[in-house]
Amino acid sequence: MPAIQHEPRIEEIARKWHDLAERRLAYYNELYLSGRWKHYFRTREQFALRMLDVIAVAKVFRHLAGDPPAASAHQDDLRSAA
Repeated sequence: MPAIQHEPRIEEIARKWHDLAERRLAYYNELYLSGRWKHYFRTREQFALRMLDVIAVAKVFRHLAGDPPAASAHQDDLRSAA
């Protein structure tokens, strides 16, 4: 049985998950800036807790993908939500 020649490398997989986590973070940032979060969450605290989770996941995948820590642009935008 021949070996698989095109196995995805761990770095490529981590990069794809990192890209997805960053897109999710951008989506939640846009929800906050537009005020649309109020349609999906009952309270500001519920949204803030979810946003903290989204930020944490993005940081984990950023680390796994080997990227340096991002500037605090997202945190500055979201400071009043937490």
